[in-house]
Amino acid sequence: MNAVSELRVMAYTADGLVNVNPAYVDALRLLGADGRGEVLVTADDERLLGTVMFEPWSPESEVARNADEAEVRAFAVSPEARGLGVGRDLVNAVVGRAREEGVSRLLVAALPEMVAARYVYEARGFRRAPDRDLSPLPDVELMAYELVVKD
Repeated sequence: MNAVSELRVMAYTADGLVNVNPAYVDALRLLGADGRGEVLVTADDERLLGTVMFEPWSPESEVARNADEAEVRAFAVSPEARGLGVGRDLVNAVVGRAREEGVSRLLVAALPEMVAARYVYEARGFRRAPDRDLSPLPDVELMAYELVVKD
């Protein structure tokens, strides 16, 4: 397991999020390995602090519906780095990538339990998009958020 995968699993486990869907651990480890998305990271001199994935639309997208949309995936900040602006910087970076790629709408699906992540998204201007909420598994409800990306 590489450092990005390790950080994702550690952050999601620390927040009790893998309890909701234990099978998601495997997905966290593999996201980006197929080359479909771009994994962004931030680190200090000694360790990885956080990561997020920018994933352009594909037929396998969770909430993006067409080629001018993209998704935010696998947003994770090390528990030791929380409160330092790492999450804000990562979300700003993924929004920057969306602009560079000419994406008109950036979307993310989050568990209701992802309180800190949802706060960061909302602070950056993401708004609820309940028409895109989804339930990938029984008893797993994901809340969709969107940001209209402007130049």
